[in-house]
Amino acid sequence: MFDILQTYMDKSSAITIFVLVLLSIYFIITLWIFIYRYFALKAHLYTETRSMNKLYMGRTKNVDEKSLLFTYVNKVLIPNKAIFAAAINNGVKEATGGLTGLSIIASTSPFIGLFGTVVAILETFSSLGMQKGASINIVAPAISEALVATAAGIAVATFAYSFHLLLKRKAYELNLLLESQADLILSQKG
Repeated sequence: MFDILQTYMDKSSAITIFVLVLLSIYFIITLWIFIYRYFALKAHLYTETRSMNKLYMGRTKNVDEKSLLFTYVNKVLIPNKAIFAAAINNGVKEATGGLTGLSIIASTSPFIGLFGTVVAILETFSSLGMQKGASINIVAPAISEALVATAAGIAVATFAYSFHLLLKRKAYELNLLLESQADLILSQKG
């Protein structure tokens, strides 16, 4: 396996290697954003679900101290829609940090991979043009090696887009929990 990778890297141009390194960095960033945000959102969802259950069961008239809403609600004498809107917006903004990065990676990595492929194909055709009698046996392996960059770009984009959608759904659930808590508290005050 390592021999094949070493052979591929020896044949690759500097641009192809740069593209693959860049896509590797993109992939690491994608994983880091997903893992960090997933566990942060999971913790927020647990806290907000617990807080909402306490409100719903009538065990408390205010949100849990660990809730994203607590700081805002605790600063006013009478909670109102405006303070809850500000709290919800800030909580969702904090919870969705990194989603833009995933979107950028998902949309740009196929183009980066395609760029690497185009450059590799151009280099292949250039070197084949200098040879006499290039056959399919010579052209096919060179083109298949060039397509590795496109495959890598598509793979990174697939993970980034999938992770983006998963985190977006979790953020939506968090938003609903925050809004439900706000509605419960406001209905008690009214």
